[in-house]
Amino acid sequence: MPTRTARTAWNGDIQQGSGRVELASSGAAAFDVSFPRRAADDAEGVTSPEELIAAAHSSCFAMAFSLEVANAGGTPGKTDVTADVTLRPAAGGGFEISTIALTVVGSATGIDAEAYRAAAEAAKAGCPVSKALAGVGEITLDVTFEG
Repeated sequence: MPTRTARTAWNGDIQQGSGRVELASSGAAAFDVSFPRRAADDAEGVTSPEELIAAAHSSCFAMAFSLEVANAGGTPGKTDVTADVTLRPAAGGGFEISTIALTVVGSATGIDAEAYRAAAEAAKAGCPVSKALAGVGEITLDVTFEG
């Protein structure tokens, strides 16, 4: 299996500095990053490690979920996965990712709502990004089966 690479060029201190993260192995995109925008309610077009983790988690989960639905005997339909990653001050100082909320809305044929939810739970447990994020305080899962 391949190794994927991202690279960040950073200039300056934490408050005034800024950087640019590049998806180096694919060349698909590059994004500006800064701590003040990371910690603000309005990102103003600047991404953050938490948003990039959310992208990784939602896409990994969606792939794992489609496999789990098929393993349960279903045929996956349209699936929308959202990952909300929350950054909070840590008790001992600094910051931490305190929660990740996964939301799944979609459909499948050949299985019922209970099997669909079970497939989502299996995907949450088995997705490689979920495993990598095992140190996060809480990862929740909300599933809506649309038939």
